[in-house]
Amino acid sequence: MPLKVKKVDKKPQEGRNIGLGIPTPKKVCNDRNCPFHGNLPVRGQTFNGEIITDRMDKTAIIKRERLQYIKKYERLEKRTSKVPAHNPPCIAAKSGDLVTVVECRPLSKTVSFVIVEKIGGMER
Repeated sequence: MPLKVKKVDKKPQEGRNIGLGIPTPKKVCNDRNCPFHGNLPVRGQTFNGEIITDRMDKTAIIKRERLQYIKKYERLEKRTSKVPAHNPPCIAAKSGDLVTVVECRPLSKTVSFVIVEKIGGMER
């Protein structure tokens, strides 16, 4: 007797809680690398930054500022770095927006972070 296989429609999930106290976006997407509507687990570092460019498909470059202590001068200096992060379609952050970024598994050679929340930024 052959087994009957149910066909499951690939509908996007309603949105799941990722465990950081961040509300799920109102817009629903079909992206499998979305932490809310896909299967992407988030863990590790969390930081806020400004999007410098969003010209790549579903990827944005975030400017991250941090303070580094210099022991010799007993002072702090400001350092910046650029971090590529996945930009899910349900968030769709644009250049100039302030965002919250969380670490995830490597999605490509350079992308190991995902944007989970749009804090604010330029008014359009």
